Amino acid sequence: MSRPCPCASSKTYDRCCGPFIEGAQAPATAEQLMRSRFSAYALGKVDYLIATRSADKRSSENREELVQYCKSVQCVGLKIVARQKGGPEDTEGIVTFHASLQANGRRSLHIETSTFAREDGRWVYVDGVVKG
Repeated sequence: MSRPCPCASSKTYDRCCGPFIEGAQAPATAEQLMRSRFSAYALGKVDYLIATRSADKRSSENREELVQYCKSVQCVGLKIVARQKGGPEDTEGIVTFHASLQANGRRSLHIETSTFAREDGRWVYVDGVVKG
């Protein structure tokens, strides 16, 4: 049996984000991509984070900075607040979420509205607006 998925879906990792992060499946929705990216941050799966960025922003990702960030932050919980489009038949989607994080013994709440799009049939993270 697999461990609980970091994305707080109540599913096990191998029945939730694991197949996406390990490359066995592609997320069918923007929310699935968002959840799997949260799990990738939690598990330090930096290559997945880079691969799921939009093509025009992928090359500007700094792998070493992502590695250091993943090591410095503990992803405690995730709550999906809202979704707009982003379904299996859509080409764009927006997901608003609250991510509970802990760094240096302090907890914080990361609130973001993320934009996703399809590139070559796969969902990618385009950008996000952080609130608070």
